[in-house]
Formats: sequence, structure tokens, C-alpha cells
Amino acid sequence: MNRKPDPDKLARVISESAHQIWSAGLDALSLAEKESSKFFESLSQLSGNIQSQTQKTADVAKKTVTGGKTTATDTWDKLEEMFELRVGRALNALQIPTAKDIKELSARVDKLSKAVDELSARQTADRKEGTKKKRKKAAATKKRKKAAAKKTTRKKTTRRKKSKV
Repeated sequence: MNRKPDPDKLARVISESAHQIWSAGLDALSLAEKESSKFFESLSQLSGNIQSQTQKTADVAKKTVTGGKTTATDTWDKLEEMFELRVGRALNALQIPTAKDIKELSARVDKLSKAVDELSARQTADRKEGTKKKRKKAAATKKRKKAAAKKTTRKKTTRRKKSKV
């Protein structure tokens, strides 16, 4: 009752089984190679579609954001302008000078300062010129006095000489 398996039969069954496994592996590999290229192509196509759709969506989003930004900027500018106008009116009603008023006053003060500087420079120049004229006049007067003094000295000398004779 104890039957022993036939070693040749067992070797043959194992060999056939290994051969079947090997053939199945080769078939699976061949199928995987064929299917992987198809899979890669479909993946590539799918990624191209996704990229183009993403680009379109990004373009639409960019246009929307740009339009929204422009609208927001315009609205903000209008709001700022209205605020400045109302604050200016309130300050004017309270008789508080605005920045524009201060700029205008600064410009007027600058003009006046320049005019004062020019007048001051003219007066200084006139004083210097007046001093020069006074010096020249004094020098001329001094020369006249000296010349007159010489004449007087000559007359006295001439009189003395005449009185001795």
C-alpha cells in the first residue's frame, strides 16, 4: 500500500510544470511589453489633454484676475479721490489749510525771500559804491584843500618877499 512515486514521472511532471510556468512568464512579459507601449501612449495623450485644459483654465483665470484687478484699482482710485475731496471740504469749512494751500504759501515765501535777498544785495552794493564815492569825494576835497593851502603858503611867502624889498 505504500506506493512510492516514480522518480522519472515526478521529474517529468516537474519539468513540464516548469516549462508551462516559463512559457506563461514569457507570454506575460510579451503582453506587458505590448500593453505598456499602448499604456504609455494613452498616458502621454492624456497628459497632453490635461496640460492644454490646464493652460486654458489658467488663461481664463488670468484674464478674470486682471479684469478684477483693473476694476478694483479703478474703484480704489475713485474712492481715494472722493475721500480727498470730502476731507478737503471739511478742512476748508474749518478754515484749516490743506497741503495745497501750504505748498502755495511756501512758493510765495520762496519768491519773497528771493526778492528780499536781491534788494539786500543791491543795498549792500549801493552802500559799497556810496562809500567809494565818499572816499573819492573826500580825497578830492583833501587835494583841493592841500592845493589851496599851497597857494596860501605861496602868497604869504610872496608877500613876505615883497615886504622885505
